[in-house]
Amino acid sequence: MTNQEDYNVMKVKEGDKPVDFEYQNPKGEKFKLSKLLNQRKIVIYFYPKDFTPGCTIEAEEFTRDYALFEQHGIEVIGISPDSDDSHTKFRRKMNIPYMLASDSTNEISKGYGVYVLKKFMDKEYYGVSRSTFLIDRGGKIAKIYSSVKPRGHSTEVLEFFKE
Repeated sequence: MTNQEDYNVMKVKEGDKPVDFEYQNPKGEKFKLSKLLNQRKIVIYFYPKDFTPGCTIEAEEFTRDYALFEQHGIEVIGISPDSDDSHTKFRRKMNIPYMLASDSTNEISKGYGVYVLKKFMDKEYYGVSRSTFLIDRGGKIAKIYSSVKPRGHSTEVLEFFKE
């Protein structure tokens, strides 16, 4: 096991190029983030688990606002440790129109520095910290939101890109 400090350090920062990864579109086709860079603005949001209350709220809001993101040339990608199969079920139930990436080994979340030590009911464990990375059209990280509160976050992200 890697030592604790390795997980608690943000691996990328504003102004950096994002860590590349593979994701699935709603049709199940595989793509790489690097193919989108320099073509569109991108929202990458990390969430802990499909079908949980906070993650459902966040998915509902990004789904509700997705047409507005598209109008502004912004792609949305959600990432969690869940499997592609779980993402397919979540996408279907929630009518999610954007892409989801499976990070079952937590390599993507470790690369972005969002796989951290968490505490719940006096138990410590490693897990994904709800975080969002905004990538500008130049392919650089323009803004990082850490410890995100799900309600209202989609609107907050959209407002940042409109400015």
